[in-house]
Amino acid sequence: MLTLNPASRYRDDRPVPKIGLAIAGGGPLGAIYELGALQALNEGIDGLRLHQLDNYVGVSAGAFLATSLANQVTTSQMCRIFMGAPGAEFTFEPESFLRPALGEFMQRARNLPGALYALISEAVNHPSRLGRLESVGGLSRVLPTGIFDNDTIDEFISRVLDRPGRTNDFRKLETSLRIVAMDLDTGGAVRFGEPGTEDVPISRAVQASAALPGLYPPVRIKDRYYVDGALRRTLHASVALKEGVDLLIGINPLVPYDSALAPAAAHPMTESRMVQGGLPLVLSQTFRALIQSRMQIGIGKYATEYPKSSILLVEPNRSDERMFFTNMFSYSSRSELAEHAYRTTRAELLARAEDLEKFLAPYDMQPNREALSDERSLFASLRRESAYLAPLGNNLARSLDRLDRVLEEI
Repeated sequence: MLTLNPASRYRDDRPVPKIGLAIAGGGPLGAIYELGALQALNEGIDGLRLHQLDNYVGVSAGAFLATSLANQVTTSQMCRIFMGAPGAEFTFEPESFLRPALGEFMQRARNLPGALYALISEAVNHPSRLGRLESVGGLSRVLPTGIFDNDTIDEFISRVLDRPGRTNDFRKLETSLRIVAMDLDTGGAVRFGEPGTEDVPISRAVQASAALPGLYPPVRIKDRYYVDGALRRTLHASVALKEGVDLLIGINPLVPYDSALAPAAAHPMTESRMVQGGLPLVLSQTFRALIQSRMQIGIGKYATEYPKSSILLVEPNRSDERMFFTNMFSYSSRSELAEHAYRTTRAELLARAEDLEKFLAPYDMQPNREALSDERSLFASLRRESAYLAPLGNNLARSLDRLDRVLEEI
């Protein structure tokens, strides 16, 4: 589903427009959807180089992708890594992100004697309170703040960025990168990469932005604790709009499912499937509806607050059962989901080609109808770009890309 919001006024003081990309959260499956959609955009729009934009904003799972693109890792390279495709620069092991947080468990276990003593004292001194929940409230100090160890996120991102031509330092990037997390003590959004936070390693900022409460413990940075940035907003598009981008591309994988839009004969019992799916599906639908509502309000305000900026928003269709009924935290079907996202995004770009042509014209871009009409698969698309596994090859490819861009600006 494409949403096109053209600027009401265009800047005439810039020879080359500034392009930004905001990538939302959505768990592991959300990131896989985003990968497929990004690959479709990158090859389906002439003039668009997603790894050479002016501004990047990443939240939660989207922070992984924004960080890589800001370091000029192409969408094809990322797809190879996360899908385990031939020619991948790194071996991606999803299970490494699901290691128990043993340190957190041990730390909480130290509180057990004190909590039990308090419970016993309460029982002795106030036996009438035993049947109330408040009598066992002290045991909450024993519960871990997260199940899995998210230090592995920091380690993985550090390894990806520890290559010639890449950096783990916001200050050394050739572009603007903002990673959004939420300050646990204030509830406010913190944009790592802005002045005052630019000395935090990028990999650590990504770890903080992806610290989903319940799954991962809060991340401590400079005596503050941070959790998943999507808890504030899912896209944080205003971060790039405030920096004056002319065109902002947004990717959001989380939309509520609407059975009324699905084919009538596809699933006649779809409504009951939601309830039959139990608490996870009910919570997922509720969470997605809240996110969608907040995003629509935000997009409506942006048209007034940033009249010189256009917004292209890419989301799954609300009738897309594959996106909704797939477990958000499952890795096993990542190849199929990436392929699905790639094909559906390409189909949408082709169907909206005439509208896109008018929308993108002020930014020297246009839809590539020939490429979009080609019935290629995602894996076939990946084979069109060389893997460039060697650092020398990576640096040469980046240098040539930069030279192309400079020549275009002359």
